[in-house]
Amino acid sequence: MKVDVYKRPDTNGKYSYLAVPQGRPIPEEATAVDWETAEHNIDLDPDNQSIDGMSADDALAQISAKGYAISSVKSHAGSSSRA
Repeated sequence: MKVDVYKRPDTNGKYSYLAVPQGRPIPEEATAVDWETAEHNIDLDPDNQSIDGMSADDALAQISAKGYAISSVKSHAGSSSRA
């Protein structure tokens, strides 16, 4: 599945990330936040590395359940973004 990834500043210079299926708008419940584009057309595949602190399995499960995936600073504290 291809996704678009957005980011927003969080605490201690970290970011939270939002992944939505490619071409879909940011969900209404998340539009009150100032999301910036991080990356477009990312291949979300369980065999690939994590996407900005979200494991592919977790992101796919969240997208299946609610149509988007969102990371938490707690879930990626100390991790770095994709290279």
